[in-house]
Amino acid sequence: METFLIKALQLILSLSILVLVHEFGHFIFARIFKVRVEKFYLFFDPWFSLFKFKPKNSDTEYGVGWLPLGGYCKISGMIDESMDKEAMAQPAKPYEFRSKPAGQRLMIMVAGVLFNFLLALFIYSMVLFTWGETYLPLKNMKHGLYYSQTVKDIGFHDGDILLSADGQPLDRLDEFAIRQVVEAKNVTVLRDGVETVIPIPEDMMQRLMRNKDGFADPRAFPLPMVVQSFPDKEDSPARDAGLQPNDSIVSINGITVPTFYDASKLLSENKAKEVEIGFYRNGTEMSLPVTTTADGKLGIYSKGPNDFYELVTVKYGFFESFPAGIRLGVNTLKGYVNDMKYVFTKEGASSLGGFGTIGGLFPATWDWQTFWMRTAFLSIILAFMNILPIPALDGGHVMFLLYEVIARRKPSDKFLEYAQITGMFLLFALLIYANGNDIFRFFFK
Repeated sequence: METFLIKALQLILSLSILVLVHEFGHFIFARIFKVRVEKFYLFFDPWFSLFKFKPKNSDTEYGVGWLPLGGYCKISGMIDESMDKEAMAQPAKPYEFRSKPAGQRLMIMVAGVLFNFLLALFIYSMVLFTWGETYLPLKNMKHGLYYSQTVKDIGFHDGDILLSADGQPLDRLDEFAIRQVVEAKNVTVLRDGVETVIPIPEDMMQRLMRNKDGFADPRAFPLPMVVQSFPDKEDSPARDAGLQPNDSIVSINGITVPTFYDASKLLSENKAKEVEIGFYRNGTEMSLPVTTTADGKLGIYSKGPNDFYELVTVKYGFFESFPAGIRLGVNTLKGYVNDMKYVFTKEGASSLGGFGTIGGLFPATWDWQTFWMRTAFLSIILAFMNILPIPALDGGHVMFLLYEVIARRKPSDKFLEYAQITGMFLLFALLIYANGNDIFRFFFK
């Protein structure tokens, strides 16, 4: 329950920031062009609101709704999700959205998306300035990686060291490098000291999405199981039996386990059983009997790749952080746009998720660096999704405004009404489908 609450709070805070910034973009440009804004709300307020106030001599009511699914900025004289037909039936007034030139209306509609994208670039820049950029170079991974079965099926071997994709050197193991590998025609790896070329099938991404076993397990490097520490608030059979930090486990019941993966696999086959653990302590081989937990664990925190491999940390000055943040934001947008083509495949559609999937992006413990990185990523997603030419989204309004500019004729209010209703229906259907996927996966997978 604690983990759920921490993730939920991070999700709500993140989305609240993104919604406020997005709607503020619409708000500020509306005010620049002297368009009246009737309401500015965080969250939705059907029937009632948690809080609201209207400053003296102001046309805008500010408030907080009770339904935490977004927020809105109600602009006078605009056909939006409020479907205020009565107001639209009145003659147009000078301060209304519909009375302004198409160029001004276009800028008002684009402003929300623009503000979200600029927010993402700013967050990335400040994260790099505050924490720098720490990563594990692929060239330092002397033992290579453990690959998923899907990846092994096309020719990869455990221990392969990634070198290049279609001739482009691979620097680090991250989402950008994995995308390069998956979409390449050929990938070069170092295997037992020899460069080996592996052809990549065109449907590689679909295979990974269909089998859902990922590319490589970042926790399953071909490294030994070495005790780093023990949990403070949980039982630890290993600690109770006498194991100590820095003990390197090399055998279980006399069977050699050279890697963490081998040890974990053998332990999972001996759940709630006494096993003989062989290990090295200060160069001396020793052994102890340990009774595993019900899920086949020893109750230890094992050392990870960062303890065995040399990391690289890049620090950025205040002004240096901005071009680096912009590069990171642009590359993230490019990657997300590129991945959108898979949504229209069977595997991509089944992998769509709703609030549960988005909440899963956040860690189980509160970490500000991770929180801001996830928020920046979601800000880019929100910007891109909102600019899609779907009625009821900003992109739908932009599409009709561009038509007006090119054709020099404005679509009728009745047409825009029907388009808004259609768009809202499509969005609600997508929302139900995506969250339905989350529910299905939770109960049946």
